Parts: sequence; C-alpha cells; structure tokens
Amino acid sequence: MSEPVEALVLDLLEWLGPTPRPYAEVMDAWRTSCPRLPVWEEANDRGFVERRRVAGSREVVTVSPKGRAYERECRSAAVST
Repeated sequence: MSEPVEALVLDLLEWLGPTPRPYAEVMDAWRTSCPRLPVWEEANDRGFVERRRVAGSREVVTVSPKGRAYERECRSAAVST
C-alpha cells in the first residue's frame, strides 16, 4: 500500500475517534472514486472499521479493535523515530 493511502487510513481512524459516526456522514467525507486513494475501502478491507445498526435503524461506523491497535502501532512508531 502506498504511503499516502497509509497516512490517509490513519487520518480516517483518528477522524472517526472514539464515538460512532453516522455511516452517511462517513461516506460523505471519505468515499472516493479515485482508484489510487481507496481510503475507506482499504480501512474496511483490513478490518479497521465496523458498521452496525443502532436504535432507530441508524447505521453507524466505529473504529474496530484491530483499527485501534493499528492507531497505537502507528503512534508508537512515530514517537520512536
């Protein structure tokens, strides 16, 4: 995976933060038709994000435990350099 996409995947995870965000909001902000910057697709394929329904039939997106671990790993690598 290219460095720009890796950096953007991390940006997406940090943007999502600890609170679930509505799926529509996430798609408005992060979906792309550019085949060179598949940020949402890459994060989803790697299991870094989870989609689920909450009360009221609203679909939300959260960072998965695997995504949180990736965030911690990236932060640790940044601190040690």
